Amino acid sequence: MSLSTSIHDIKTLVLSFHSVIVIETVEEDRVISLLRSTAAQLEMPFFEWSVTRGLARFPGTTSLYGTGDPLILLKSLEELGEGMFLLKDFGKFLNDPAVARGFREVSQRFAKKRSTIVITGETIHLPAEIEHAVVHYELKLPGCDELRRVVDALVRSLRTSSGVEIQLSSEDMAELLRALSGMTLNQARQTIAFAALKDGRLSPEDVKDVLERKAQMIREGGLLEYFPVEDNRFQLGGFGRLKRWLERAKIGFTREAQELNLPAPKGILIVGVQGCGKSLAAKVIARQWKLPLLKLDSGRLFDKYIGESEKNFRKAISLAESMAPVILWIDEVEKAMSTSGGEADGGLSRRLFGAFLTWLQEKQHEVFVIATANDLSILPPELLRKGRFDEIFFVDLPNADERRQIFKIHLKLRKQDPKKIRFAAAGGSHRGFQRSGD
Repeated sequence: MSLSTSIHDIKTLVLSFHSVIVIETVEEDRVISLLRSTAAQLEMPFFEWSVTRGLARFPGTTSLYGTGDPLILLKSLEELGEGMFLLKDFGKFLNDPAVARGFREVSQRFAKKRSTIVITGETIHLPAEIEHAVVHYELKLPGCDELRRVVDALVRSLRTSSGVEIQLSSEDMAELLRALSGMTLNQARQTIAFAALKDGRLSPEDVKDVLERKAQMIREGGLLEYFPVEDNRFQLGGFGRLKRWLERAKIGFTREAQELNLPAPKGILIVGVQGCGKSLAAKVIARQWKLPLLKLDSGRLFDKYIGESEKNFRKAISLAESMAPVILWIDEVEKAMSTSGGEADGGLSRRLFGAFLTWLQEKQHEVFVIATANDLSILPPELLRKGRFDEIFFVDLPNADERRQIFKIHLKLRKQDPKKIRFAAAGGSHRGFQRSGD
């Protein structure tokens, strides 16, 4: 998402008398920059608050005395005129009944005079009596234009302060920005600075370092696993129908298709018995289409706290969209999307299924979904309706010809000549898989 789009969204909320906006994010600096720009365009005073510093007007004034105390802060807000007020980590103080009551009274007054409170923090849990009066704004991961500004500013700084040599053409810069997609601005800044200072230059070879750092950060996030295009050397025996379909479908990602306003492929569902290559097929599709692969293990979505599982799903989807074009592989989709358990889980599976179904139907980004499942019978019929996925493929045990292809892959990987093997006398009942070069 571009900065101008975010500014427009916040301006619209302020001008439509939304007195409380909640932004859940770890990018506090980015929120501050966004709100300062918005307030400047609206010609409104902008204030920042934290429990350690109290309330201060930007730019440069000292904090109002005593406003580090939440109750004193709320009294001060009532006395101030129109403005935009950023309250950092304020959500936790709303568990105090007195603070919650005072906050509700301030928000009601603000709704009549076009003043706005913005609460930010990584995770914000609000009391029910306050939740209904707020609007949640999702701050998407930075887009290409924001990343470009950060990289340009960092490059100028590194040239001046450290004498770093910049060896990037315009094409190299575009490739670097694609590698940075899916990172926060601070992560991008740190990654580029480390790559440049490591050898005193920023060159096309550093794109690989950026991809490795991104893979590490995604793994640390715990929701997704990242497979870069460069490391994908998987091979697949059999799957003739799937391979033929992939050859036709990849045209949907070409520039010619975009110029004709043809939609890119949505995704496929691969169903079959365990051990027959469904997971391997997802990796091979990413290699064949030369796209990065993100793996979402359905079991990682679930959290013991109410609302966190849905939040995990939104976070995973947001990351996938920020890296488009990309392949999102949802492994064992029936674990998260089955609704056969009724209300045993408090309706969580139904809510996740509804969110997934809506996103799958309406997604605008080039995120190709590969869902794999072992048991088709427990998946809701709505998921199987024509239009959700482009195709549904069933994977069975390999036949004799497919086993022959698999044996050839393994033999070549072990530097053996397949022509010297009598395949008619060979056994085997499962699809083999191996990384090229292992």
